[in-house]
Amino acid sequence: MMRAALLKQVKQPLEICEIRIPIPNAEQVQIKVNACAVCRTDLHIVDGELNQPKAELIPGHQIVGHVTECGSNVQDLKVGDRVGVSWLGFNCGTCEYCLADQENLCDHAKFTGYSLDGGFTEYTLAFARHCYKLPDGYPDFQAAPLLCAGAVGFRAYKKIANAKKLGIYGFGSAAHILTQLAVFQNKQIYAFTSPGDINAQQFALKLGACWAGDSMQTPPELLDAAIIFAPVGSLIPQALAATRKGGIVVCGGIHMSEIPAFNYDLLWGERILCSVANLKHEDGVEFLELAPQVPVQTQVIKYDLSHINQALDDLRNGRVNGAIVVAI
Repeated sequence: MMRAALLKQVKQPLEICEIRIPIPNAEQVQIKVNACAVCRTDLHIVDGELNQPKAELIPGHQIVGHVTECGSNVQDLKVGDRVGVSWLGFNCGTCEYCLADQENLCDHAKFTGYSLDGGFTEYTLAFARHCYKLPDGYPDFQAAPLLCAGAVGFRAYKKIANAKKLGIYGFGSAAHILTQLAVFQNKQIYAFTSPGDINAQQFALKLGACWAGDSMQTPPELLDAAIIFAPVGSLIPQALAATRKGGIVVCGGIHMSEIPAFNYDLLWGERILCSVANLKHEDGVEFLELAPQVPVQTQVIKYDLSHINQALDDLRNGRVNGAIVVAI
């Protein structure tokens, strides 16, 4: 038996329960979980904003642990390997998107901590193909946020690779990782935080941002590009207005509140508005190879599994800078 935090009903606290340790199928590995970072997507699931979670779900999709059992078809992993698991937990390999090397858009995808049980537990299962071997220099707690906040943020970052002046709206876990990478690559970062969040603005400046202010402020100069991590639809016209002609605005989250109507003038001038969906395995591999070169240093706040609801509430209310990581 093992402890697990179960979502039995959306908009209700997770319940710590004793359930059976899961057994892997032929394509899966069993993982003893050491740490699991908390993502805003976990909040969207718990709060009912993503409305199709599996029954009695174990959330959590930034998992670090050690392989304790391998399915009969698993070849690239062995018992004892330290691995990470991210959001995209399964793709079919046969749909038009998978065949076009767009596995992140798979018609039959399954997601860790949403349609597959995740990491707020002592043991979990993962498809071996969707596991990552982790850099040696990162302890478990520091590695966990790299698996989604880092890797999915990196996928958004790749959309604006040529930008020199980059705005980041919503300065949480993903932003604090991405800022370090961007500064390392000699980009200017303009950090936009919740109105009045002086702590987050000071945190951004400490990480190397050249400017930090409220999300409703106008930056001192036009941006080449912007990434929106905050799930706030009203930031889209705000970011477009702050971006020069030919610039790009990338929505980096899986959920966003309603987008208000805005004048075509904000999009005109060959500005581009796009989203990032999920994560390709190669994005994660590329980012995990790049992170130690910076080196990206994740600032983490640790919570015990028994305090998972407090961790979620602190994230929900913006009480932390950096990444929340649950110790299993």
